[in-house]
Amino acid sequence: MRKLIGKILAWIGGVVVLLFFLAFVMATMVRSGAGKVPANAILELNLETAVTEDSPDDPLARLSGQHTPSVRDIVEGLQKAGDDARVKGLIARLGTSTMAMAHVQEIRDAVAAFRAKKKFAVCFAETFGEFGQGNGSYYLATAFDEIWLQPSGDVGLHGLMMQAMFLRGTFDKLGVVPRFSQRYEYKNAMNVYTDKKMNDPFREAMQKVLDSSYGQLVRGIATGRKLSEEQVRAIIDKGPYYGKEAMDRKLVDGVAYRDEIYSKVKAKAGAGAAFLYLGKYLDRAGRPNQKGPRVALIFGVGGVQRGKSSYDPLGGSAAMGSETVAAAFREAIQDKQVKAILFRVDSPGGSYVASDTIWRETLNAKKAGKPVIVSMSTVAGSGGYFVAMSADKIVAQPATITGSIGVLGGKMLTNGVWDKLGIGWDEVHRGENAKLTSTVHDFSKEEWARFEAWLDRVYTDFTGKVAEGRKLPKEKVLQVAKGRIWTGEDARQLGLVDEVGGYPMALKLVKDAIRVKEADEVELRVYPKKRTPLEALMARLQGDEGESSDSAQAEVLARAVESMRPALNALRQMGVLGPGQDVLSMPSLNLIH
Repeated sequence: MRKLIGKILAWIGGVVVLLFFLAFVMATMVRSGAGKVPANAILELNLETAVTEDSPDDPLARLSGQHTPSVRDIVEGLQKAGDDARVKGLIARLGTSTMAMAHVQEIRDAVAAFRAKKKFAVCFAETFGEFGQGNGSYYLATAFDEIWLQPSGDVGLHGLMMQAMFLRGTFDKLGVVPRFSQRYEYKNAMNVYTDKKMNDPFREAMQKVLDSSYGQLVRGIATGRKLSEEQVRAIIDKGPYYGKEAMDRKLVDGVAYRDEIYSKVKAKAGAGAAFLYLGKYLDRAGRPNQKGPRVALIFGVGGVQRGKSSYDPLGGSAAMGSETVAAAFREAIQDKQVKAILFRVDSPGGSYVASDTIWRETLNAKKAGKPVIVSMSTVAGSGGYFVAMSADKIVAQPATITGSIGVLGGKMLTNGVWDKLGIGWDEVHRGENAKLTSTVHDFSKEEWARFEAWLDRVYTDFTGKVAEGRKLPKEKVLQVAKGRIWTGEDARQLGLVDEVGGYPMALKLVKDAIRVKEADEVELRVYPKKRTPLEALMARLQGDEGESSDSAQAEVLARAVESMRPALNALRQMGVLGPGQDVLSMPSLNLIH
């Protein structure tokens, strides 16, 4: 009977995946569609959506995220269009995007480069926040020639705020006792568990990051709208603004509805103008960077973990698996045509061991004569900085969150919860430190000393490798470490990164490293090679490489467990399931913009 049920579940699972695959193929065909680029084209771009770093190698995830552009798609699409005489300009929709500030800066740079090629760029928003936070979207809008707002819309420009959630009060009510330690006082991920509000180091670090981000916002708006920084600060202090108020303060160029703006843009482009979405344009015109010396592009996205990289389509979160990323480095090292490696990192950190595994492969690449250039995205802190620190050069956006050179660890004592539930625990053990990781036994004096020694070992290793990789005196590293986070702007001043910028700056440094002229192209190829939808489907149905494929029943059950992951992660964050191995991690910070 169990075998019959297993076969039925396997059949149902196979049908569901097949249907998803067919839908994906059809949607891809519609998206890419055969066709030419119009002789007089105006590109369309929706920037109210989220953006991704890398499309996951999973058929279900690809289907769910097919309409979500990647940062690379936008940057390369505008780069290609900037040199294409058929493309006259760009119209973009903005409004309420929750894009990270570093992503906003990457796209702002791409729009500025597009405009520098004598192309027009117009943006339209129904509203920037609708009496909510619209700072980030408006900051992005100021990169365009013209900003148009629907008459009923608002400009939610009224400042930035960073906030963090603290769980200690909940733990006290539940009877959970956090038993943690950190290296050192700025490793604030620990304080989320142990405190009820920001302590002085936490507040100091957050204020510094906020001041840097706010300064970048003000300067960007001032430059884009031809205002002084003092004017912008005064404007922000009096926000938000409604409709005509925004125009009176020169925040927008006019108020109009979408159809009116599209008519204006079409007239601006001239006779025979036709609109074309940027994604379709890229499919038809082809990407730049497809010829010349080969450069391996490797993505390191999500929390760092041992094993393979993974993606949760339900929660929308990725994980950087050391096995996957290290294998990609080895493949690139062994490929004689690869002259350099561009490592794109977007990670808040995680496992120390997994981070060390990836770090080692960056050294191996350099020893093999293949320069490694890191491009940091929204965040590359703690373990995310660990994997990057020994690259030949590191590039970050001004608003990238990086650093967090430190370590934390510990466990949650859950006895109070079990007492309330009437559940008792008992045990037998052998070994003086057998209870070291138990959540119903506190650390003994000897166990705590051993644990503290382990934290010292990790911190010493981390800071030593930073000093060696960045060629900095150890004393300076110890001053800027202590678990403290920095913006990319500040990190450059401290020597933790080399340049500010995104893909274009990283490629410039790649070309410098392999002695290619800046005007010449290189072939940018993703490692590991992406599987086709059919290959991904077959791997999912048959079991992934190196995994048992005895029964597709296991796959169905795995998907069921995967669907529970958000709830499990929430329980884990509260300590109910015990601490994880994310000792090189950052606190979950919320920059409201």
